[in-house]
Amino acid sequence: MNLLAHALLAAPDADLMFGSLIGDFVRGRIDPDLPPGVRAGIALHRAIDTYTDAQQDVAAARQLFDASLRRYAGVLLDIWFDHLLAREWSFHSSETLYDFSRRVRALLDARANLVPERMRRFVAYLNAHDLPAAYRDVSMIGEVLHGVSRRFTRENPVAEALPVLVALDAPLLACFRAFFPRLQEFAETERGRLLSR
Repeated sequence: MNLLAHALLAAPDADLMFGSLIGDFVRGRIDPDLPPGVRAGIALHRAIDTYTDAQQDVAAARQLFDASLRRYAGVLLDIWFDHLLAREWSFHSSETLYDFSRRVRALLDARANLVPERMRRFVAYLNAHDLPAAYRDVSMIGEVLHGVSRRFTRENPVAEALPVLVALDAPLLACFRAFFPRLQEFAETERGRLLSR
């Protein structure tokens, strides 16, 4: 799962959402000086990633990619699932995608002092491009893939993967629709567990 999904699965608690949003940028042990809800949000992010990677239908979706893309299939699925979530947003939230996206950016801006250094450029990118709401647009997914491709240290085909994702849209959408409700149930249980500690 990518940024939009992590934010939705942690909502509505602001600390939990913030922790989940920064989760990809926090390595190793979680800083004990962070507020408890933020620490729980980082833990929730990690639990969601672990749960997602263990699902058979997600593993089957990774196998849809040919050999040249398979090692990047997890990243590609994370990005495309956020696109699918944005496209089908009204099934998953009563808040508009635009309002939720604005709330995500406001949360990151309000806690700028807690945003990890390595995430700050990404936050500026979110603000400049109306993300995560713009994930609903295929053209934005193309831009995201180019950005992700540049973050890898070795040459890779991620920047050119958009036509493959578009061609696989139907089976990936079927996988997303089957998998995401289960993930929502898992996240709800995990949120309760983490917040009751």
